[in-house]
Amino acid sequence: MADVRLTGVTKRFGATEVLKGIDLEIADGEFVVFVGPSGCGKSTLLRTIAGLEEADGGEIAIGGRAVNDLSPSDRGIAMVFQSYALYPHMNVYENMAFGLKLAKLDKAEIDRRVRAAAETLNITDYLERRPKALSGGQRQRVAIGRAIVREPKVFLFDEPLSNLDAALRVRMRYEFASLHERLKTTMVYVTHDQVEAMTLADRIVVLNGGVIEQVGRPMELYERPRNLFVAEFIGSPKMNLLAAEIVTASAKGATVRTTAGESVKVAVDASRANAGDRVTLGVRPEHLTLTGKDDAVAATVTFVETLGHATYAYLQAGEAAVTVLLPGDARPAAGEALKLRVPAAQAHLFDANGEAFARL
Repeated sequence: MADVRLTGVTKRFGATEVLKGIDLEIADGEFVVFVGPSGCGKSTLLRTIAGLEEADGGEIAIGGRAVNDLSPSDRGIAMVFQSYALYPHMNVYENMAFGLKLAKLDKAEIDRRVRAAAETLNITDYLERRPKALSGGQRQRVAIGRAIVREPKVFLFDEPLSNLDAALRVRMRYEFASLHERLKTTMVYVTHDQVEAMTLADRIVVLNGGVIEQVGRPMELYERPRNLFVAEFIGSPKMNLLAAEIVTASAKGATVRTTAGESVKVAVDASRANAGDRVTLGVRPEHLTLTGKDDAVAATVTFVETLGHATYAYLQAGEAAVTVLLPGDARPAAGEALKLRVPAAQAHLFDANGEAFARL
């Protein structure tokens, strides 16, 4: 196993700077997930760690050794891609053993590694099957097994579940978590699915435009986003945001007024703010309630989704679209006027530059 350290890593494609001085430390045995919108640089960063893309600047170190000048095969990594890329004419055993044969390992060692990986992934019964006789989940396990047999220091995963259906993705998330628990190997995982990130990661790296916006544990990013970008990106449905201005501000909290004139208290350290400052009030759909007159925002229902276990109501509050999570038996009607209470302890506040005020 090994740690991964990135220092000032940059990458350009022509005149476009895709990675802009990435600094990141991944601990030995840690499961780190890269997330961000399309084009943010997350896959490029993973491929640069792997050596499939050459860094234009900075240093990449794996296990304390700089690897910038090493080929992918010499970096001590194994990579699993979105595509299974299995050889259709080979059975599962042969697919998993192929790379080891090219490395000229002896037959006994190849057999040991393949069978150990197959047992870890519960695919021992499929070793004689060809890929066409396997389900999507089974094929992905074979692709992972092909990586495991290399006994790498670091596993790299590039959106490995995106080709699977929803039910299989749920199952495979559990299997990835179990695999990491068994192997204790450093894993770096790229996904566009924040549910995968929240359920799998020890830490999440949120990327945007080639820079790291925030690094932290899943609940840290959810509860204390550093800025508006992270606040909107983490959480589904995304955080509700309303334009407001500061009425009173201190280290013990703030009172803000929405554009509709409603007064809302927020439990943040607002000592750096002044009355009249433009701010953004944030509150997650699951934290809004329909009770109380204080700290409430008037809104009108525009659409309702009834999911059985929960109901999502979509509303218009002045110029802002707002989503609220309600119990499954709630039945708000389109056109109905509601009062949404914003709890001070669960509200967020962002300054005119999008930076978060620290929550109390």
